[in-house]
Amino acid sequence: MKVLAIGDVIGKTGVKRLSSDLPKIIKDKVIDFVIVNGENAGDGFGITDKQYKDILASGADVITMGDHTWGKKDIFGFIDEDTLLRPANLGEKVPGKGYSIFKKNGKKICVISLIGRTFMSVLSNNPFECIDRILKKVEADIIIVDFHAEATAEKIAMARYLDGRVTCIYGTHTHVQTADEKILDKGTGYITDIGMTGPVNSVIGMDIEVSLKRFITSIPERYKYAEGPACINGCIFEINDENCKMEKIERVNL
Repeated sequence: MKVLAIGDVIGKTGVKRLSSDLPKIIKDKVIDFVIVNGENAGDGFGITDKQYKDILASGADVITMGDHTWGKKDIFGFIDEDTLLRPANLGEKVPGKGYSIFKKNGKKICVISLIGRTFMSVLSNNPFECIDRILKKVEADIIIVDFHAEATAEKIAMARYLDGRVTCIYGTHTHVQTADEKILDKGTGYITDIGMTGPVNSVIGMDIEVSLKRFITSIPERYKYAEGPACINGCIFEINDENCKMEKIERVNL
């Protein structure tokens, strides 16, 4: 079983690149299951109905979100779909699902979305307590966690906490792909951040001039996503079909 996780898709530029290249990646790499983080698809903030449908049409099996989950009001029209996951620790009374179970190649795959709390502006519950509650009731052959968090330490701590309890955990949110992919001591696959799918000539996907102005002057100005050629970042997790253990991790950087 090969699972492909695609890093934060940013704006129309990122969605267009994904729609163009994802089908070829799936074919060339013989991918069985695809997870795409789409929380920045809507001009860098949230996701629209069209982008949701375009990402699924490109080959994604499920779309995960993050701190910009509520960035576009369109989301309330499809928030309850199994193919869209908002962070589970936003709260039990919040609309939408924090995890879903999918059947693929005779296996049950559980995908869980979590959000970190360190240096994050969104209010959320303790992700460690939340994942404990989920794992107590989930029955699946493969469990995959998208941990949308800022702090490297928080991501690594979560990975160590879940080692041997989930198949793999990967980080999203920083838009910068890390080179620390590994299989942990108890068999869980891990990488701190899988990167972004969006404009290359940018500051983590955002317009360079606007970003510089914010840093140089400290004057608040709304971010806007950058234009131009886009990259695709992600990670392929290769899982043994017999024992569902992690065998290999391959970064994708196109």
